[in-house]
Amino acid sequence: MPTTEARDELIGRLVDGDPDARAELAAAAATSTDPVLLVAAALAAADPALLGRAAAVAGTAHHRRLVDIAAAHLDGATDRARLLARDHLADHPDSLLATFVAHQPEMRNP
Repeated sequence: MPTTEARDELIGRLVDGDPDARAELAAAAATSTDPVLLVAAALAAADPALLGRAAAVAGTAHHRRLVDIAAAHLDGATDRARLLARDHLADHPDSLLATFVAHQPEMRNP
């Protein structure tokens, strides 16, 4: 499991659009129990199973809110996801994942 600093650097690369970050998140998520990393990997891969794992290990309100934001985004509830993300950013202005979701285009479920 990467350190918090390495995880945050990897998430920053995802936010910046680095295509290699998606694969690295997927690899790290395979054995991770870090809810932030799992949320990032779920967003990067649009994978609800990873989000389920994140929800199972989310032990703080901050982590649960990130799961809620990602779930709304992956469900295609763009307005709700953006609202939750912006609300979260009011309390956690340095949250890269909330910023990432707040600036994503609308998701469409197949």
